[in-house]
Amino acid sequence: MSATSFRGGRIMGIRIPTVFDENDAKRCEGCGDPIAGIPFRVSIMDIVAREAPPTWAEAAPLNPGPHQFHADPEHVRAWARRKGHYICRLSGVRELMRPVPLPTDPPAWGICDGLHREAHEFVPA
Repeated sequence: MSATSFRGGRIMGIRIPTVFDENDAKRCEGCGDPIAGIPFRVSIMDIVAREAPPTWAEAAPLNPGPHQFHADPEHVRAWARRKGHYICRLSGVRELMRPVPLPTDPPAWGICDGLHREAHEFVPA
């Protein structure tokens, strides 16, 4: 029996109760409430990788995730709104979103699923 597969019970006659519901720490990044069941995960990944990873002294410009949410797309939009990101109007909320640096002052990020051929139309999340 591996250590990761034990779900409580008895070992060598000793009762070992294990509670898993109270140990569950999945929280929605949009609203902060606990997520029952499997979370909807969103990763923000660029199509092209950086030439070199950021060093310890340089912070990554955008956390790629995965970020966990409730299944309602409004939770992803609430998270993006709080971070100051924009969302492409032609995009849906999907598991893999693409970052687009926006030439604004201060600089901001737009996120899009990249499944359209038209030019992006970013709006505040």
